[in-house]
Order: sequence, then C-alpha cells, then structure tokens
Amino acid sequence: MPEIYITVTGFNNYQGKVPLYIGARLLCRKDPMNPYDTEAISVIAPGGMTAGYVANSNTSKANGTASAGRIYDGVGEFFLIEVRFSTNTKVICRIIDFDVKDRSVLARYSRSSG
Repeated sequence: MPEIYITVTGFNNYQGKVPLYIGARLLCRKDPMNPYDTEAISVIAPGGMTAGYVANSNTSKANGTASAGRIYDGVGEFFLIEVRFSTNTKVICRIIDFDVKDRSVLARYSRSSG
C-alpha cells in the first residue's frame, strides 16, 4: 500500500493537542450517522475519548493530504494512524493500518479500557 497522509482537525473542540503528540497512535472510526457529514471519520485517543476528525474539505486539510471522502472506501470501519507533523491548526498523520480488526487493539481505544 502507498503511504497515505491525512489531516486531523477539530482537536480544539475536544482535548486540544494533548493526545496528538508526534509518534502517537490513534484509532479512526467511520461515523456515517454524523448529522453534518456522512463520510465523517472520528479520531479516538487511547481510553476512548474523541480527539478530532479527519479533515474532509480542501479548506480544512493540509496540502498533500487525503480527505476523509477520498479514503472512506479504502479503509475499514476502524483504522490506525500515527501522528507525524503538527502545526497550530492541523495535525498530519500517516495511516499505518487500513483495517483494524484485532480486538486487543480496539480495546485500547475503548472507553471501558481507560
């Protein structure tokens, strides 16, 4: 698989950049019931707290990164990302596992594991 980078935005509405440090691994989950975007993908920190969303517009994503809509059909319901770069308004991550099915991995990002 080619390397694919995405932008995480909206983190200031949740925990700020605390869980989004360089090297952090976060779980992404498709959120088709989102009332604002049927291709929404939430970003979840260990312990189950929302950390932000995958950017889905040219105005919110960093140049050179893929939007949520572009990757939506190419990833599973859950996938894993790793933080690679950070600016004041955007966090750029690389997809490291396109389809997480391992229950032990999913459990790390569950609210009940916190």
